Formats: sequence, structure tokens, C-alpha cells
Amino acid sequence: MTVTYSSKVANATFFGFHRLLLRWKGSIYKLLYREFIVFATLYTVISVLYRFFLTGSQKRFFEKLAIYCDKYAEQIPVTFVLGFYVTLVVNRWWNQFVNLPWPDRLMFLISSCVQGRDEYGRLLRRTLMRYVNLTSLLIFRSVSTAVYKRFPTMDHVVG
Repeated sequence: MTVTYSSKVANATFFGFHRLLLRWKGSIYKLLYREFIVFATLYTVISVLYRFFLTGSQKRFFEKLAIYCDKYAEQIPVTFVLGFYVTLVVNRWWNQFVNLPWPDRLMFLISSCVQGRDEYGRLLRRTLMRYVNLTSLLIFRSVSTAVYKRFPTMDHVVG
């Protein structure tokens, strides 16, 4: 993601950091705030119910239920599942990164294979690299919404 507010990031203070997080378009906080609000609300409701509305025997039953759930929750290895999930996500991201068509590799290949220091060789290398850049643009245009917004039609690509 291109950061268009890099000067704000560089000058962020400790107490102004929350404003920076609100500006952040790809923030994890913006992704999870609804779930956090639901969790905090449910926790508050259960806590208020337990502390003010349950009788002594109901509190003991609730505590036994919590211990029972905790005992069976320990059987699920959360760290293993989380590690597996993180490994899966990182591998998927890395595979996408590795499979991106980088024009640099092809440029090195073209410059080493297309010989000639004359005008024809230079124009041929330049034309081939323009075709490579065009194919990269067409691929990125079909994958990335930011590139598609920058080049919505073929007239914009030609321009």
C-alpha cells in the first residue's frame, strides 16, 4: 500500500499516534473494531450479571461451568493452531510475491541476449522492454484496484 501521509508518520508523537491509526487505511484496528466492541459488550454484560444479579448458588454453578469450559479449551493447542495459521498466511503471501512478474529479470536477459551497440539494437531492446512493461501493467491492472483506478481504460494506458 502506498502511504500518502508519510510526513505524518515521520512526525508522529506518542500521544498523536491514535490520530495516525485513524488515518491508516489498512489498519488492523479498522478491521477488528466491530468484533472488539461485541466482545467488550458481551464481557461487560456477563460481568454485571455475575456480580450483581446472580445468587450464591448460581455464581458457584457459573464458576463450575467456566472451569469445565477452561479444562476442555486447554485441550486445543491454540499456539499450534495459531502458528500453523501464521505459517499458512506468510507462505501464501510469499508465493504471491515470488510469482509477480518482475520486469528487471527479463530486462537483464534481454540486455544480455540482444546484441548490438548500434541504433537498431538499442531500439530493439527498448521496444522489447516496453512490451514487457505493458504486459506487467495489464497483469497488475487485472489484479490491483489501485492500478485499475490509475489506468481504467486502454486510452489511459496508451496515454
